[in-house]
Amino acid sequence: MKNKIVELIAANVEGLTAAEIADLIEIPPKPELGDFAFPCFRLAKTMRKAPQMIANDIKEAIGDVDFLQEIQVQGAYLNFFVKKELFIETMVTASMADDFGSSTEGNGQTICIDYSSPNVAKNFHVGHLRTTIIGNSLYKIYSKLGYKVVRINHLGDWGTQFGKLIVAYKAWGSEEAVKKDGVAELMKLYVKFHEEAEKNPELNDEARAWFAKMEHGDEEALKIWQWFKDISLIEYKRTYDLLGMDFDYYLGESFYRDKTDDVVKRLTDANLLTESEGAKIVNLDAYDMAPCLILKNDGSSIYATRDIAAIFYRKETYNFVKCLYVTGQEQKLHFKQVFKVVELLGNEWAKDQLVHIPYGLVSLEGAKLSTRSGNIIYAEDILLEAIAKIKEIINEKNPDLPDKDETAKKIGVGAVLFNDLYNQRIKDVSFKWEKLLNFDGETGPYVQYTHARCCSILKKLDGFTPSADIDYSVLTDVEAMELLKEINRFPKVVKDASERYEPSAVARFAVDVAQAFNKFYNACRIHVEEENVRNARATLVYITKKTIKDAMELLGIDCPEQM
Repeated sequence: MKNKIVELIAANVEGLTAAEIADLIEIPPKPELGDFAFPCFRLAKTMRKAPQMIANDIKEAIGDVDFLQEIQVQGAYLNFFVKKELFIETMVTASMADDFGSSTEGNGQTICIDYSSPNVAKNFHVGHLRTTIIGNSLYKIYSKLGYKVVRINHLGDWGTQFGKLIVAYKAWGSEEAVKKDGVAELMKLYVKFHEEAEKNPELNDEARAWFAKMEHGDEEALKIWQWFKDISLIEYKRTYDLLGMDFDYYLGESFYRDKTDDVVKRLTDANLLTESEGAKIVNLDAYDMAPCLILKNDGSSIYATRDIAAIFYRKETYNFVKCLYVTGQEQKLHFKQVFKVVELLGNEWAKDQLVHIPYGLVSLEGAKLSTRSGNIIYAEDILLEAIAKIKEIINEKNPDLPDKDETAKKIGVGAVLFNDLYNQRIKDVSFKWEKLLNFDGETGPYVQYTHARCCSILKKLDGFTPSADIDYSVLTDVEAMELLKEINRFPKVVKDASERYEPSAVARFAVDVAQAFNKFYNACRIHVEEENVRNARATLVYITKKTIKDAMELLGIDCPEQM
């Protein structure tokens, strides 16, 4: 219907393309204002008329149309009222399709997403959840649009911090303690190093020396480093399993260490490298940025060098149309520098194909997290606590629920994911249990409960088969129409989320659908004797269930059928 209205306006308006008209068309906030609205403000300048006069002219030019009940002019808006039954049939048919919300726009194209990327030998804490959750959702969103998405976990598994850890392990650690407590013990050693280095700064020189050994292939240094990495991956994968997530590649910084020489050669050949206090840099003064450090004064590489090497490797290996980096906003300058260096090497594609996707800080009840001070909250502990709290609620309110453990896991983990993704990613997120696990309001459990309610309704309708062949006049109630309108925003919401790198658009859509459904459920009885009424309304319940499930899947959240 929207496309038909776009065609009508395009045929009677000059100066705007069909795509521009489609972007301008709105869904009015109230049903009495029509089904679609077209604002005429933008045409006022070119047509040199008041917007209301333009709206009247367009209305007269369009005249009577078979699928429209009427067209009204209200102020600067042209409001379109579609014939209800035809409108309902169109919406039901569209939303019943298996591929509703999907697209083929990405067919044959690849997007790389670099996300999660914890630092090896450090615990996977609450702060790592944001990049992991956002990146996973973007992977699902782009996959729905037909793209081949390569999920890359760019582990922080190289750098001077490993020299520090080796020094700490040799001075204060033991093989037995590390085997027993894993990453927790490595973290203690890391914190201990910084405490001792404040008293004895020469420890930092020792750390740099051990990392230089790693860089030059020292057998002992690499053996200890690999051991730390293996221990870390076991714990990280346990958290990923709990989240229901995986990656195509765990290619950390160490993977690119033999590729940094090529970066240095490219920069040297392009006369971009200059020396500064013994180090090698790319001067970015012309772009109002600090220089990009490529080699330290001891000749060792830095993470910027490895990031540049990773970009070239990914472009050559996957031929991506976009490479997305989901990291905290504190890394904004780093990626601006790295992307600019790649561009200066003659790669124009770097301007629009390399994208940094920043996000805000995360805290637990307002307490910020710090790695070095030891004020650490494990992501796994947060997830397990959410599951345990939901289990308590289930035992209190529905003790006979089958598969309680699995249901508690879906709701608990889903609550944590939804709490993050409902917020715009650039905003800070706080974990507050009373809000997070609330079954009322704009939360994951609320949306999941609505899905379970739909499942329960359908289960009680013996012999019901969802079909678009129904009596559409039954669904002309305001509540049914509003629910259908919400549901039919799904394809646009998915597209919008992909363009803005903003999964919160999908999370908020899921809440809007759940709220619209509950209004419909309270206003329109479903278990009625009239077969045509029952089937039509049950079909709308089925469509709601399907759409909520699909939307929540894009957030990485499972919806249980019973709660």
